[in-house]
Amino acid sequence: MLGLTISLAGLLFIPAWTLDYWQAWVFLAVLSVSMLGLTVYLLKSNPALLERRLNSRPSSEKSRKQKIIHFLVSSSLIVAAVLPAIDHRCAWSRVPPGVVATGDLLVALGVLIVGLVFKQNPFASAIIEVGNGQKIISTGPYAVVRHPMYLGWLVTLLGIPLALGSWWALLTIIPLTLVIAWRLLDEEVFLEQSMPKYVAYRNKVRYRLVPFVW
Repeated sequence: MLGLTISLAGLLFIPAWTLDYWQAWVFLAVLSVSMLGLTVYLLKSNPALLERRLNSRPSSEKSRKQKIIHFLVSSSLIVAAVLPAIDHRCAWSRVPPGVVATGDLLVALGVLIVGLVFKQNPFASAIIEVGNGQKIISTGPYAVVRHPMYLGWLVTLLGIPLALGSWWALLTIIPLTLVIAWRLLDEEVFLEQSMPKYVAYRNKVRYRLVPFVW
């Protein structure tokens, strides 16, 4: 997690070419505390899941399509960090502090949703796979949408541009949402083939990602 924070700091402060970027400092603090809380929770409740996720790499994906998706997500995330920094340097956006605070709240809320997913689903892998003894989870957030972890990350991703004080960086949500949608659609095909009971769950829980929308 420390490595992630340092990498993010580099992506933010180097393009901004200044440390006088309070929105970035607050964002890094909110994200670090949220991720630390999630890590501590997993250490206590499900260390095996934490270890499995930490050891998973994009190269661990068996599907070439998923490896491409991982690359696209990583590239989009870099742009999502660098663009607000450039925006700050060039002073393109004027985002009120209240909106910045809302963005930070969305970042924390998204991580909280992911934490609820981990609490409900001990098989929540970082790659698309079916673990030994894995079962269909249909309670908690899985009773609302079929892919609540992706929803949590999208909430966080929506909050990042606002937290960093950039209206222009909101445009990064479009490619990120499209790539995540591509990933979950491919994942659903895999789950239908690997877990016959998934079809019944899919028919029961109508929405994939956003309640009442899709």
